[in-house]
Amino acid sequence: MVHLMDSDPWKLSQSGRRKQDYGPKVNFRKQKLKMAGFQGLPSFSQKVVQRMGLYPGLEDFQPVEQCNLDYSPERGSAIDPHLDDAWLWGERLVSLNLLSATVVSMSCEAPGSLLLSEAPSVGPDASDGSVVAPSRSVPCQEVEVAISVPCRSLLVLTGAARHQWAHAIHRRHINARRVCATFRELSSEFLPGGKQQTLGRELLQAALSFRGRPV
Repeated sequence: MVHLMDSDPWKLSQSGRRKQDYGPKVNFRKQKLKMAGFQGLPSFSQKVVQRMGLYPGLEDFQPVEQCNLDYSPERGSAIDPHLDDAWLWGERLVSLNLLSATVVSMSCEAPGSLLLSEAPSVGPDASDGSVVAPSRSVPCQEVEVAISVPCRSLLVLTGAARHQWAHAIHRRHINARRVCATFRELSSEFLPGGKQQTLGRELLQAALSFRGRPV
């Protein structure tokens, strides 16, 4: 799959990344979009999308955009903490991790605190679980959750992980070339019953033709 990606040009992006976009041209600040040269997701993603539908929680997932990102330690690649747009993109963000493992770091700027306790011990000296480690209250802003993402794994962000916790990848967690394909679905505004359902139908029809090239 990466070999097929590499047959098309990569564009330089921010923070040492390279990217390929398969999706409409979007101005998120003005909430405007146009089809431009968007002709669909790439043909090599069709079987991947079909396999996604076999997993619980993704049976009805219909991606309308695919963004490939290329990370390299030589370029100091990283991505800063951010929340993806919710005007155009829907509830689930689905990322396929290729070539090497990494760590996705989640952080939350919301007020309040979380009640945390130490992870249980493992190994021959561990207790039988009858003693529970004491919990302590920690401000949300001081908490970072590290999610291990193996090579060839699928990561789905939804719910609080999608809308309240920013995700990032630190430079120290890129130890070899890593390619990530992130698939996004439409928000309710562009689905049947939404005020832009006609445009949403056109976008989905184009996306799922699987005839696209990077735009």
